[in-house]
Amino acid sequence: MTPDDAHLAGGHGHAVVIGSSLAGLATARALANFMDHVTVVERDWVPRGPGRRRAVPQARHTHLLAPDALHGLEQLFPGIVEDLTAAGAVPVRLGEDTLVLSAGGWLPRTADGGRLLSASRDLTEAVLRERLLTEPKVSFLTRHEAVALEGGPHDTVTGVWVRRRERPARNGGGRGPRRLISADFVVDATGRGSAAPRWLAELGYTPPKETVLAPHPATATAVFTPPVGHVADFRALFLLPGHDGRDGLGMLQPLEGGRWSVSVRTGDTQPAPTGHAGLLTAAARLGHRLLHDLIAAATPLGPVYTRPAAAPRWRHYEKLRRWPDQFLVVGDAYATFDAALPQGPTHAVHCALVVDQLLASHGTAIGLGYRLRRALARQLAPAWRAAAHHTRPLPGGRGGPAGHGWTARLRRHLTARLSAAAPTDTHAAAALLTALHTPLPATAVLRWRLLRAALRGARRSTAVAAPPSTTHGPHARPRRHTRAEPGAARPAAATPALPATGQAAHGPHVSPAGKRHRP
Repeated sequence: MTPDDAHLAGGHGHAVVIGSSLAGLATARALANFMDHVTVVERDWVPRGPGRRRAVPQARHTHLLAPDALHGLEQLFPGIVEDLTAAGAVPVRLGEDTLVLSAGGWLPRTADGGRLLSASRDLTEAVLRERLLTEPKVSFLTRHEAVALEGGPHDTVTGVWVRRRERPARNGGGRGPRRLISADFVVDATGRGSAAPRWLAELGYTPPKETVLAPHPATATAVFTPPVGHVADFRALFLLPGHDGRDGLGMLQPLEGGRWSVSVRTGDTQPAPTGHAGLLTAAARLGHRLLHDLIAAATPLGPVYTRPAAAPRWRHYEKLRRWPDQFLVVGDAYATFDAALPQGPTHAVHCALVVDQLLASHGTAIGLGYRLRRALARQLAPAWRAAAHHTRPLPGGRGGPAGHGWTARLRRHLTARLSAAAPTDTHAAAALLTALHTPLPATAVLRWRLLRAALRGARRSTAVAAPPSTTHGPHARPRRHTRAEPGAARPAAATPALPATGQAAHGPHVSPAGKRHRP
């Protein structure tokens, strides 16, 4: 059934999703549960398989899927986690499979911060697209860009104007003629560069006010293959800001194919590293040299890509009194977060779940605009408060929801105390690890175990000063060679084992039997 046939056949009609990002794909799947037909409009060519779409520079950086995002995707795409894992995405247990250096020191490996899935954005979107391509209700219209909304009577949107993106040699300027796609529901999932405020202004609506926080520093990312013979008892490494008074953020995350994705963010006063030499220099200035030592022995698989400084932004569509019905904005087009953390993908999946649940309960896409916008704002608020907790609103921005009263100051103080206690307290460490991907409720620090840890603070006598690893750091176990390698030189005990290659590059306990001393 074509979109036009679905529109004329009655029922719930035809929906158009603009953008094939994670938010667009998840929302398209949610709409397919209710609408007669869903058309996904994508401005660029969409590859078959894990290829990269143009005009998506953030795809060069690693994307983590947090537990909430994975749970939501399972609701929309049953069995999707198994599909992602089979395609090469790497499961990571925060705590057991990771080394984390927080402001207070190294966190214990016994803390449980949840299970994540680490993969490139290309792989994640490719697996979701393949699932949607098997859905008879969903079709893709590629190489078309949305240029305007079609307004209808009584404050409604009845379609979207699109234009084919021709090659420059064709049609003079590389743009085809405009044409209208009629729709009973339109969703904007075009990301940070959303033109929805301009489209609304063209129809006579007031653009939304915005809350803009201080921008995060630029981030540099490169992909590496581990050195031959690498052995590690961890899969990921996170060097968080604040240790020893140093700024900056460093992350090593596993990718499909046994590769590493390494991201380094310098402090506010330092420029982003460029080139592999600059990446190594920036990694050496972080709170610990472990990340530097790992990538110094690894092989780069491409250039260093820099993600410019970007400010978290919330467009307050929920506060507009006049709004066209049957139109919705989701994902990064609604609110953007720190791209280095998993809040963005989680927000995208939650938006799709809100659409799915409200359409099912309301029974029609007509007259649902206000409820959808308010529900999205309620879902967004906890993650935004967590983001605002670590930054500040810019002058001219709408007042930040984090607040500056005594409750906000008390919460920041207790969080700082938890960070100090985390290296020696498993419950505090688990709370900090969870906060990396899921905003903790305001009452979390009032739980007895966390409150006790915050009041007690750090116990320096038992704090871990070196990485809690048996393969890296001063306490690494020396490796020995088997009789099959009589000519191999035995490394000195003080030299840390270099980090895993091939399929074992991102797994713990990957050394072959007999290659290491037993405790």
